Amino acid sequence: MTVDAVTLSVNRVEHTLPVPPGTCLLTVLRNDLELNSPKYGCGLGECGACTVLVDGIAARACVIPVGGVAGREITTLEGLGTAAALHPVQQAFIEAQAAQCGYCLNGMIMMTVALLARNPSPSEDEIRRELSGNLCRCGTHLEIMQAVLRAAELTRQNSAQGKAA
Repeated sequence: MTVDAVTLSVNRVEHTLPVPPGTCLLTVLRNDLELNSPKYGCGLGECGACTVLVDGIAARACVIPVGGVAGREITTLEGLGTAAALHPVQQAFIEAQAAQCGYCLNGMIMMTVALLARNPSPSEDEIRRELSGNLCRCGTHLEIMQAVLRAAELTRQNSAQGKAA
């Protein structure tokens, strides 16, 4: 197996790593960059626990080879906000207490960020469709729905005030 240097831009920081280009992005994020928000769930791109943003679009990191995202901007949950300045979606999920075990939370938040970037005023049906590929086994679906609706509200407020989300 050939090991090449792959350069990735993750959370606005460039990293050059000696990994085979076919290595899955999730492995590199967790093992090499120590970013633990994307979770290993199914390994098939079906559960959503590993969701990241690639150029602002939600993508399943467990099925993406790192060679396919070289030169593109990858954002993980760690890259959205800080403890002192939460992203509106992070703030909304905290306010709605939309987590129990937290395993699905990364995917739910990242899918919400991608949705609100495309549609800052989604309907409940649009939210359900968007999140339908993300599995939550704890049953926090009502709280997650409340969090997404609140995140949409916060995002619109921030946009009206001229703040970037």
